[in-house]
Amino acid sequence: MAGLPHRIIKETQRLLAEPVPGVKAKPDESNARYFHVVIASPQDSPFEGGVFKLELFLPEYPMAALKVHFMTKIYHPNVDKLGRICLDILKDKAWTRLYAMNNNLN
Repeated sequence: MAGLPHRIIKETQRLLAEPVPGVKAKPDESNARYFHVVIASPQDSPFEGGVFKLELFLPEYPMAALKVHFMTKIYHPNVDKLGRICLDILKDKAWTRLYAMNNNLN
């Protein structure tokens, strides 16, 4: 993980030490900004029993929004047919404003 910002290293170590229930996230061996993610679907939902594979990439996190791509085909109003999450909060301008607000940079 050499050469990565301290925040990415710290948060990756925390994610590996304290995994989120139902979520497995593992950094790629050749690129620690790229993660392989597997999410178990929630119980009592239309997706119950499903397992979803995703790719997650941290371009210039936290200054730029992360990129998420569903590898498993999913039908959801916030996921396009290529598996990209379509939420305004993940757009660069919205992400920058949110980061500035949360860190009193505005």
